[in-house]
Amino acid sequence: MTSNNQGGGPWGSGQNPLGKNPWGNNSGNNNGNRGGNGPRPPEFGESWNKVKDFWNNHSSGNTKMWIWLILLAIIVIWVLTGIYRVQQDEKGVVLRFGKWTDTTEPGLRYHWPYPIEQYIPIKVTAVNQVEIGFRSDARGEAKEVESESRMITGDKNFINVNFVVYWMIKDPGNYLFNVRNPERAVKDAAESAMRDVIGSTLIQRAMTEGREEIAASVRELLQSILDSYGAGIEIRSVAPKSIDAPKPVVDAFNEVLRASADKDRLRNEAEAYRNGIIPVARGEAEKINQDALAYKESILNRAQGDAQRFKSIYESYKVAKDVTTTRMYIETMEQVLKNSAKLILGDEKSSGASPVVPYLPLPELKRQIQGPENAVPQQQQQPLGGHL
Repeated sequence: MTSNNQGGGPWGSGQNPLGKNPWGNNSGNNNGNRGGNGPRPPEFGESWNKVKDFWNNHSSGNTKMWIWLILLAIIVIWVLTGIYRVQQDEKGVVLRFGKWTDTTEPGLRYHWPYPIEQYIPIKVTAVNQVEIGFRSDARGEAKEVESESRMITGDKNFINVNFVVYWMIKDPGNYLFNVRNPERAVKDAAESAMRDVIGSTLIQRAMTEGREEIAASVRELLQSILDSYGAGIEIRSVAPKSIDAPKPVVDAFNEVLRASADKDRLRNEAEAYRNGIIPVARGEAEKINQDALAYKESILNRAQGDAQRFKSIYESYKVAKDVTTTRMYIETMEQVLKNSAKLILGDEKSSGASPVVPYLPLPELKRQIQGPENAVPQQQQQPLGGHL
């Protein structure tokens, strides 16, 4: 089939008034230019001029106006696509030609439209978790993963440790570009930190009172590892789910733990009993000591008082012997006869011819005056036979 175009290509006829090929000379050259009659792309200026000629020849004024309006609307819409909003629980990571340039805070923001810039929203308030040593299914049941949970303690015993790591995004830019798989990085670093801490802890302490200390140490070590990676992640907490001996020996370890708990309980009870008895004994000893000191002081004071009283009586006796002797006799008789029943008997002159000895029962009179409850008991008097 013969073409109507005599080898001139799509941009002109095959006839050249100059008698030469419009794309170059007919002979090859050493500069890499295409020779012969092969096709050659037109120059950019020539193409642009042809497009303008087509535009001017085939479009009217109204058509041109509508085309310009459409182009302007497209440009405006493209510019407006750079407006974006960062939510309160997010931060925006802005990329310029794929490179991280800025991190924006919550609010209404603007960036250059795509493909110049784009932004990626990152949830920074969500708390993520990684399960290590076990996996939870949809029903909430945990299935142990022994390759992760089996560890060796400081006293060379095997132990199974299941725990959960809770973490948040602290720096969105570092989180996106410094670590390829952040969740896997957290999991691997947490497992490594736990093995390091368990490897320096005795098994009995790890299974009993040392859990909180282990969790705190793992959190601190894990945070330092992730900071060295520049992962932009903050570890909120490390929660041990279970720290148990392997299943074949778990019963024996539980028995050891129960014996240890009984020992601690008995020791605490003994200490409580001691703390209750010793203060009481010390208080009683102090009371006895104080009573003895008080008795000592009272005896000394009484002896000193008696000595001083004897000296004063002696001084009075040297001045007036008869008076002092009489006074001492009266006071002594007063002390002797104070609580004795007393009778006043008449002599033969006062009794007269009556064969009965008259008497005055003083205690009976006192009882009648004071009342029976305060009266001095009267001694039984035997009849005197009628005569003195």
